[in-house]
Amino acid sequence: MFAVRRLQSQHHHHHHLTFTVRPPTFNFVAPFHSQSQRTHQFWPDLRRWRDAPHNHARSWGLDGPSIASTSSYSNDDDPTASASSLADCARIVLSTPDPLAKSRLSHLAFSRWRRLGLPVGISRPPDRPARPPKPVLVSPKEIPSHKELGLPLNAYMLHNLAHVELNAIDLAWDTVVRFSTSGDELGDDFFWDFARVADDESRHFSWCSQRLAELGFNYGDIPAHNLLWRECEKSAGDVSARLAMIPMVQEARGLDAGPRLVQKLVGFGDHRTSNIVAKIAEEEVAHVAVGVYWFVLVCQKMGRVPCATFKDILKEYNVELKGPFNYTAREEAGIPRDWYDGTNTSERKRELAEVHDRLACIVAMEKENSNLNS
Repeated sequence: MFAVRRLQSQHHHHHHLTFTVRPPTFNFVAPFHSQSQRTHQFWPDLRRWRDAPHNHARSWGLDGPSIASTSSYSNDDDPTASASSLADCARIVLSTPDPLAKSRLSHLAFSRWRRLGLPVGISRPPDRPARPPKPVLVSPKEIPSHKELGLPLNAYMLHNLAHVELNAIDLAWDTVVRFSTSGDELGDDFFWDFARVADDESRHFSWCSQRLAELGFNYGDIPAHNLLWRECEKSAGDVSARLAMIPMVQEARGLDAGPRLVQKLVGFGDHRTSNIVAKIAEEEVAHVAVGVYWFVLVCQKMGRVPCATFKDILKEYNVELKGPFNYTAREEAGIPRDWYDGTNTSERKRELAEVHDRLACIVAMEKENSNLNS
């Protein structure tokens, strides 16, 4: 998951969507046979991602992801060992302030749930995830540039990415525990998917943290913003809004930003970091695709049209999406262009206006010639 640079949002407290979770009033209709689900093109590798073996490659070796020799831990190192459900595991991870411990516990929690087949369960999330003293959190406008900090560009960009990945761990686990009260309506597969997303994000943070250390820095050395978590809080009571705002807006922005970040790092001469970022960007397609899949199903269960509902949520939350967009990656993840990009409509209007002007000019010229001939 990558930083959201052009997301502008100011939430209004008027709610017009009925798929909320406090209390869970779903108004489900025709669960699995709507026209929208039959015709929507989901990510073709979604099933393969779900069925893939558990990924323990949490280090970055000479040639890419690798399994660290210290990848196993005893129960004494694992607070989630006492958890009786996935929701309890999520709460424990969210309550862990140390970033590296949070990353490690995310992996252990997912491993334990997958290995033991724990129930999803129900738990209460903390009001906010536990955070370390550093980085200092400031508004996005107050974050100094790498030149002002006297830092190399690669370390600066990598730290920003590490911050996003840490937030992404919390965003995924918060989705698991916050909507655990609606487990009967959503089904276990919903929570399985987002637990796997959390595990992926924890692996991404581990790679970023390792590379930062290789460059002589640590996560927390640079001020950061809290924009990502604020967007999560706004969608705390509405699962359709959570799916729209986090995977389909914030994580989709990562699909746009990833290739540009890779190019900058290559231009800087740091191919090792660029390879890490490229791998993360490749894996983020799955996270957006998961959001799209469940968003369409939720809309279908509500009896709503997904495209119109997505646009309604953007309008409700006063979110304006601006390019440049990675149309290919977004399409692969299952987000059709007409859901988020209004340029097609405006371009058609402009083209029609140009045709109208040319026709008007031709008519005027013909009229003038006719007058001269008479």
